[in-house]
Amino acid sequence: MNDEDIDEAASTIPLNLTLALAALVVIIGGMKLGASLLVPLLLSLFIAVICTSPVHWLHRRGVGLRMSVWLTLLVIGLLLSLLGLLLVNSVNTFAEELPGLESQLYDHYLSILNWLAGMGVSIRPERFSEWLDPTQATQLIPALLGEVGNVLMQSLIVALLVVFLLFETLNFREKVSQALLNPAPSLQRFNEFSLTLKRYLAVKTLISLVTGVLVWISCKILSVDFPLLWATLAFGLNYIPNIGSVLAAVPPVLLLLVSPQGGVFPAMLLAGSYLGINFVLGNLVEPRVMGRALGLSTFVAFLSLVVWGWILGTGGLLLSVLLTMTLKIALDSHPQTRWMARLLGPAHERPVTASGGGQTPQADA
Repeated sequence: MNDEDIDEAASTIPLNLTLALAALVVIIGGMKLGASLLVPLLLSLFIAVICTSPVHWLHRRGVGLRMSVWLTLLVIGLLLSLLGLLLVNSVNTFAEELPGLESQLYDHYLSILNWLAGMGVSIRPERFSEWLDPTQATQLIPALLGEVGNVLMQSLIVALLVVFLLFETLNFREKVSQALLNPAPSLQRFNEFSLTLKRYLAVKTLISLVTGVLVWISCKILSVDFPLLWATLAFGLNYIPNIGSVLAAVPPVLLLLVSPQGGVFPAMLLAGSYLGINFVLGNLVEPRVMGRALGLSTFVAFLSLVVWGWILGTGGLLLSVLLTMTLKIALDSHPQTRWMARLLGPAHERPVTASGGGQTPQADA
């Protein structure tokens, strides 16, 4: 290569970078506009990836592929229906008792004002009321329940998409083999990507499920009302990095603080149990089970929360780590983009491979 070729190649770098950034802006803008469509589609895709493991487990034991899909969907549908009925009952009961909880919170609010006045703190009660109006605080819970109701309204669409996606994966390999002249490298990379993603989703879902069960036990021991509601909230918000566990702990701790059977000490015990559960599972168990290769650096995890939340809204907050981990696994499955996957992970991580280093066990894609 002569000097002219080198100069010409160097001159095209700014143009290619500009085009890449422009394409990225267009893609992000399109995702933001289509968030209402993308969130159910992405959620159903992740659920379908998780469901492929029991489908292949049944198939290895002699059950046909299509029958395996139907059996898996039937079991998951029954479990979700049972959980949905119990959750709806808890939400309805909570909504009925919300005015009484608001009154109790307002009484505690007045007692705080009286205590500050007894300490000789000069305040303007009307200005303080504007800052710490308890009615505004209680409006956050109905807003959160409204978001949950919106997700439940889209559950039918998600369920239908999961059904179609599961049946579509049955012939995926044949379609790739027919579409590509040399499908072996693409199938190998997809196999590595699928195995690692399924392992991450399975471990993350299991950790979230254990978190929900432990939260339910803690709420039952401390006599917190609506334990199933708070356990489900902890399960869902456990997918949100850094702040998910804090958001899940706020409503039950406040509820126990103002309830007649509660108080400051029980509320502190409940907050401590939340802290202990998330510390043990999030910082000790989860990294050991997943391995460092299936982790994100702290900065990337928080940045993904901000970026995906801005693009996709509330659904982006719940899916932020899943989407970023999917991007990282996809980048790591190709040699030319593996360096970008290294930048997303923690320091001194090992490569994500389907067979090396004991990171990912062999399984059917």
